[in-house]
Amino acid sequence: MSVYAIFLFFMQKIFSLFSFNHNSESKKLQLLYAFGFTFFTVIALGIDSVAFKNHYFDGRNVTNILAFIYFFLIYFVSDKHLKKLMFVMIFLSYLGEVIFSTILGMYLYRTEQIPLYVPFGHSIVYASGFIFAKTNWAKANELLLRKIFIAFFLVLFLCVGFFLNDYFSLIFGVFFFAILKRKKMDNLYSFIALCVIFIELVGTYFQCWTWIPKTFGVIPAANPPMGAIFFYAGGDVLLVKIVSLIEKRSEKK
Repeated sequence: MSVYAIFLFFMQKIFSLFSFNHNSESKKLQLLYAFGFTFFTVIALGIDSVAFKNHYFDGRNVTNILAFIYFFLIYFVSDKHLKKLMFVMIFLSYLGEVIFSTILGMYLYRTEQIPLYVPFGHSIVYASGFIFAKTNWAKANELLLRKIFIAFFLVLFLCVGFFLNDYFSLIFGVFFFAILKRKKMDNLYSFIALCVIFIELVGTYFQCWTWIPKTFGVIPAANPPMGAIFFYAGGDVLLVKIVSLIEKRSEKK
């Protein structure tokens, strides 16, 4: 049995223990919390920063609590589909952290352990991008936004590659566009990518985590590399597939 099959079986069993049918959706509060994501990120990661630890105390546990609270603020005002996506993202992102940080060593946190707030943070990032992408404004300007996103990410990858020698981003930027093409240039992934870029810039600025200068000891990368959004996008695609499969299996029963 593959790791994917084991993970899918595990998530299906957990799904059976929870009810996602309670409808407490509020579009206004969703959008408020999505915009608040930027302020929350700066405050939460600032508290977990090296500077905060040196001047005051280790704020890791405070950040853990803040992430837990903010996750549920968004969770409780979301529809059942987004709730499922957020729930699965916690487990999927933790698995990704183990692979890319602990095993492959592509980036390192300021402590040896993966912070508890990280999986919840991934879920908050996904939910924020999801909420922005589903707004009436985003839907009404879908084609225009698509052109802007394509131009923005193309220029971004080329600039960091040329000026920062970030070949990591040049390589994985190509794969990011491949995912966008496969998903019919769905703006959802671009909105999430913008949230990812923001949290990566803030997290590395506060030294909550640091990307290795040469990925796999070969590929030069900036700190953070913009091409990291490819791995987030790949995880997002997998997330949707997992939730979809679980829902289909549940319907058959």
